[in-house]
This record gives sequence, C-alpha cells and structure tokens, in this order.
Amino acid sequence: MTQAQSSTDATTDGSTPPDRTASGARARFLRWWQPDGMWRRGIVIAVVAVLLGLVLFIHSDVPNRIGNLGSLLETFLPWFGLLVPVLLVAAVLRRSVTALIALLLPSVIWLNLFGGLLTDKTSAGGDLTVLTHNVNAENPDPDGTAKDVVAAGADIVALEELAESQAPRYARDLAAAYPYHSVQGTVGLWSKYPLSGVRTVDIKMGWTRAMRAAVRTPHGQVAVYVAHLPSVRVKFNAGFTAGQRDSAADALGQAIADESLRDVVLLGDLNGTMNDRALASVTSQMRSTQGAAGNGFGFSWPASFPMARIDQIMVKGIEPKASWTLPRTGSDHLPVAARLQVS
Repeated sequence: MTQAQSSTDATTDGSTPPDRTASGARARFLRWWQPDGMWRRGIVIAVVAVLLGLVLFIHSDVPNRIGNLGSLLETFLPWFGLLVPVLLVAAVLRRSVTALIALLLPSVIWLNLFGGLLTDKTSAGGDLTVLTHNVNAENPDPDGTAKDVVAAGADIVALEELAESQAPRYARDLAAAYPYHSVQGTVGLWSKYPLSGVRTVDIKMGWTRAMRAAVRTPHGQVAVYVAHLPSVRVKFNAGFTAGQRDSAADALGQAIADESLRDVVLLGDLNGTMNDRALASVTSQMRSTQGAAGNGFGFSWPASFPMARIDQIMVKGIEPKASWTLPRTGSDHLPVAARLQVS
C-alpha cells in the first residue's frame, strides 16, 4: 500500500506549500498592530512630533527678546533630530499610525536643514592649510598643545584665549615652524609666510580680542582675521546672555565688509554656530568650510563631549576643499583645520 504524502511536503498539485511559520508570524504581527483604535492611539506622540517639526521649521522666528531664546535654540538645533527616533519607538510601541505619519514632518524638515552635513564633501586639491584653536587660558599643558598644533602641519595658525603668561611659551614653541607671527591682546597669528598690515580689530570689548593681517602666500595675498567673540552664558534668571557677543559680531562683520583684499579668511572662536542668527553680520558674507567641504557636523566644544561647532573657519573669495577637527589637546576646545584653494 502506498503511504499518503505528508501535507507538509507538497500540496495536492505537487507545488511547494507556503511558509506557514512566516505567514503565521505576519498574521500575529497584524493582529497585534491592527486592533481597533490604531488611528486614535498615540495622539500625544503625534502632537509632540508636529510641535517638533514646527520648532525646526520656524526656529528663525523664535524671538530673542526673552533671554535670547532663539539663539539658544539655534545653537543646539541639530540635536533636536535625536527626538525623532525616540518618538518613532514610542509610536511603534503604541501601534499608532497617526503618530508615524506625523513623524514625517520633523524628519523631512531636519533632513532639509542638516542632511547635507551627513555627506562627505571633502575634495582633492587646495594650496593653503589653516588651523584655529582656542587654547584655553587655563590650559595645564601649553607646551604639549603647541606641539600638537605644529604636528598638524598647517600653513597658518590662529590661537585664541592666549593668557599673558603663556603667550611667550607658544611663541617659543611655534617659532621653528612659523617664522612670522603676531600676538594682539589674547589672540595670535602664526604663519609660514610673511605678514603685513597687522592691526587690531575693535569689536567693542574694551580690550583686544580680534586682529587682522595680510598674509603673502605663494598664491596671492590673503586677509586673515582672528577673533574670539565674548562668551555666552545660560542663566536661570536671564536666559541665554549673549548681548556683548552679538555686538562684537556686528563689529567684526563690519570690519570684514570693509576689507580691501578680495580673499578673506576668518579664524576663531565665535561662541556661536552658523545657525545662530546673531552672527548674521558675519555668516551672511562668508562661507563655513565645514558646511562647504566638511564631513559631518564638526562639533568642536566642549572637547570632552563636543556638542556645538563654535570654533569656525570661514572664507570669502576662496574655495574650501576640506575641513576637519583634530584630536583633543589640553584645551576645552578641539582644534579645527581646513584646506583651501586660493589660486
């Protein structure tokens, strides 16, 4: 007698049966996901997603009149994107189609604002490498920091927050690699190429925290500005106190606008990001090397866990080719560098 063929091996017409394990898993998932109310659940998550999208969309309209709230928001704006995956997990756990659809709004807006920074825009070429570093007036190892700066191999180096007692040590440690230098107040410029037209730049501080020099590179003269804008503070009773920083930024922007040389480089700690509308007098006329030729956000502060790009290299009349951060030194800021095409 012929034994009947097992129903698990083949169907009656000889074809292979469907994968019942997989179909069973899909059925169980659909039963878990689709009970009544999947459109009504997660309303709170959906509302939060919409509000997040609105904040990202209208961030430039958030007023600065109360505690400079707009600037504070714009300083850390990229981090708001972390709320999207959190809300996504919550929407899935709540089995809410409404929340998932609502999450499209902040996702699309965030990608529109910052998606370009996620790609590598580095390109070959470049004939001038520049570096800027806030070395921290309380740096416990200025000699080690100077050694790291020299090892980076830049043609032009700008240092900010030079303590009066430490400036001679940096001058000594950098002298062999950079025969030309000038220190003005708490900022300094070191160069492999001759400097001329060195002068301080008044940024309404009462003491010198900005300078300008013309650098005679093999590819033409470049006006180099070094600036350390005032620090900002977040205070419980005053919000984001940035009034002095904002005034200094306006003065710096005016000085750059009045520059007679075509090619301009700005190096320094601006205590603000490219998104901060308070720096518009500078950012409106110059390009960020990180945005134009970087790979990622290039956060530079604080060095222990970088959360914002407040150390900037910006250019006018010059093509950025690459931009990057360097390893941590004895400072609370990371050094940042860029490779530029001048000729």
